[in-house]
Amino acid sequence: MSAGSGRGRARPAGAAAGRVRPDRPPAGALAGALADARDLPDGEARVTELERIGTLAAATGDRRTALQAWSELVETHLRGGQRWRLVEPVRRCLATAGPDDETLRRYRRYAVEALLGTPRIGLDQARTVLEGPVERVGTGDDDAALVAQLRCRIADQTGDEPTARRWLRRWQDSPPDPAAGCPDCLPVRQAELLAGWGDWTAALDTLGPLLDGAGRCSAQPEAALTAALLPWLRAGEADRAARAHLRAYRRHRVEPDGFARLATHLRFCALAGHLERGLEIVVEQLPRLDQPPEDLSVMEFAAAGALVCALVAGASGDRAVRRPAYRGRPAAEIPVARLGSELLAVATGLAGSFDARNGTGHQTGRMAAWLAERPLAPPVPLPGDEGPEPDGDPWDGSGPDDGADGPRADEVGVLTVAMITAALDRRGDGYTLDAAGTVLARWGDAVIQFRRAGEHHDILHARVVAGRRLPAARRAEAYEFCNGWNRDRLLPKAYLHDPGDGELVLAGEVTTDLAYGVAPVQVTVLVDAAVRTGIAYAEAVAALP
Repeated sequence: MSAGSGRGRARPAGAAAGRVRPDRPPAGALAGALADARDLPDGEARVTELERIGTLAAATGDRRTALQAWSELVETHLRGGQRWRLVEPVRRCLATAGPDDETLRRYRRYAVEALLGTPRIGLDQARTVLEGPVERVGTGDDDAALVAQLRCRIADQTGDEPTARRWLRRWQDSPPDPAAGCPDCLPVRQAELLAGWGDWTAALDTLGPLLDGAGRCSAQPEAALTAALLPWLRAGEADRAARAHLRAYRRHRVEPDGFARLATHLRFCALAGHLERGLEIVVEQLPRLDQPPEDLSVMEFAAAGALVCALVAGASGDRAVRRPAYRGRPAAEIPVARLGSELLAVATGLAGSFDARNGTGHQTGRMAAWLAERPLAPPVPLPGDEGPEPDGDPWDGSGPDDGADGPRADEVGVLTVAMITAALDRRGDGYTLDAAGTVLARWGDAVIQFRRAGEHHDILHARVVAGRRLPAARRAEAYEFCNGWNRDRLLPKAYLHDPGDGELVLAGEVTTDLAYGVAPVQVTVLVDAAVRTGIAYAEAVAALP
């Protein structure tokens, strides 16, 4: 972004707090406040300001600003992983502009997916989001694929399989619709539905093109390989399933979106008899339960983890595993059976909440069925247990690059947290990694945070915070410094944040869109640049009089 762009300028104090500046014409006051709100870092202050602007703009008839504010709020919740908060701003967007815009139709899908992910959203609350497209569905309707998908998934969650199957057929027969989602991810969702109904062959047929290497989505082939694990195991292809598990888990173990697929990896380990590996995964992933992405994934992970713990305790006796510390809870050695009981309580509690919201007992029954499962056959050795793997089809996980060392330095792929941490490891820098995949490190006066942003986590976002703070009385000087930095320097984009405690925080950010993929060596260059310019920025702040 150029130094002279609107988002690169520091703004006067009143604007950052959402107040109308006296020198701004009244007609443009809300639009200016919205521009200022966009400069705020993600967090509750940004959310509150966007809600204020959207409500005021709607009340004064400024529909354009209202729509922009609500849309920005949707994007903020998406970046923050708070999908359960999407329904109201999406409803406001639709009420302001109608459902015909492709972006707004995509927002409609996000809101319904949020409904599926948590019982905190009532069905009545989401009805205003759902009813619009449902009434308009007809033969040849542009919304056919989108609405069929949403109706199918809602019916499946409530346990109405006949209705879900009818909508699935309509979904499969409808022409492609960009608002319905990534064309390579949709077959994975369909296969997961079919596998859940016990249609193993149909699930594999649906995944066929992706497993043959036809997909171009950054989530593939790992998403498709995971969806094929249980169908392959049921079909007697345990070797192929094992190779697919190794390849896919290498990515899902660190990727925030991968948490939703961990339950399938755990069920594979339980049903294939790889109980020790399953227990290792449960223990490794426990910290992610402390900061859960959404309730459905937590419920499924907890149920699958409880199954693994029960099988381990039954096969080798109860023994202790280490549960990490979190906030006020100390680290502790706890028996496997006790861990399983705690996970079971989480799963059954959430299943009950979903069923209370849905008015059915389907989720409780589904989790009970998982817990009643037992290994299908004696385990076959995982490929890593017997030395190097032979060459093979890279899309089924059998290629020589499936080891723990990750992709080659020049191999272009999706941005992963592992790429970021590997770049810091090569530098020899220390860092911390939280359950959401955010990497945090300090270099002198600079604290730098690396995270993956965007709907598909394909944006590398680096944020630097200078250690030195300035008194609030020096606000004008701080703005002058940020404006001068943005005028004379390319990176990072400097801005001012007022946390309201009497001191001003000077921060900066570097954002790089990697939607078309990135090689590990490129991530190393980007991380090096962010660290180098971040240190220079913090040193410049420290050198202020």
